Amino acid sequence: MSRKRTTLLAIPVAALLALVPSSASAYPNPGRVTGSVVTHDPSMIRASSGEYLLYATGGGIASKTSSDRTAFSAGADAFGSRPSWWSTYSSVPEAWAPDIAYQGGKYLMYYSVSKFGSNTSAIGLATSSTGRPGSWTDQGTVYTSGSSSDYNAIDPNLFVDGDGKWWLSFGSWWTGIKMIQINPSTGKQLSSNTTRYSLASRPTGTKAVEAPYIVKRGSYYYLFASYDTCCAGTSSTYKVKVGRATSVTGPYVDKNGVSMMNNGGTPVLESHGSIIGPGGQSIMNDSDGDLIVYHYYDGNDNGTPKLGINLLNWSTGWPVAY
Repeated sequence: MSRKRTTLLAIPVAALLALVPSSASAYPNPGRVTGSVVTHDPSMIRASSGEYLLYATGGGIASKTSSDRTAFSAGADAFGSRPSWWSTYSSVPEAWAPDIAYQGGKYLMYYSVSKFGSNTSAIGLATSSTGRPGSWTDQGTVYTSGSSSDYNAIDPNLFVDGDGKWWLSFGSWWTGIKMIQINPSTGKQLSSNTTRYSLASRPTGTKAVEAPYIVKRGSYYYLFASYDTCCAGTSSTYKVKVGRATSVTGPYVDKNGVSMMNNGGTPVLESHGSIIGPGGQSIMNDSDGDLIVYHYYDGNDNGTPKLGINLLNWSTGWPVAY
């Protein structure tokens, strides 16, 4: 995969622009991955050793490793034992949608605990000096929601701005994507700013927007999110859309100027052929460019959720997967 993708990066800009999808059928297939590829809601980071560490939904947070970003091996759960507080939010209990980052000399993993279809939910935080399974120390809850809330505290993503400020976006259905400011010293909400910002919403029709991920490229902040329905195998309608803003707290608009607070979003990946319902995405910067790391449901394998990785080209000012 690395050799193939490096070759793609050598394509002239004019040719890359031709890769902009004009219809769902023009979206790229995932890059080649082998081994342990069954996954959901993946988040990946490259350790100082060069090894790729991937965490995903499943049990006490599933893990995988790869030396080359192509062949993946399954590892142990992130947590040797599941924190007792999880049972307050999930009867199983299990955790979802981890977000792994390396900041301040340590690894941080934000994650979700909830019951499917409920907004009695919590975002937790764990820290580690190595990022390896079994090394994580749970730091408890960061933010919660309940049955009376108009938001859902799942699908967290940490964004650290160039000015040193930390922000956590999150959200699923209800009134959409939210954001709070984080204290870098604790990894939890900054006590001097308790504002809960709104970034994306679908005020009419389906409420289905979730899984935010924010990056800054150039002068713009880009908000990626998953739209429509996941977790239904070949019936899934998940897709990835993006908007951009000049401030981290928004307003985010799509390529046509439609606000993400009013169902806006420019498509990045959608179903095509046997690649069904791509979403649960994260963005990772690697030596050959930005990657979008996601799951999709394999139409040739009874809708099994599998790992998808593609590079992103930003030459138009908007991310294009290839």
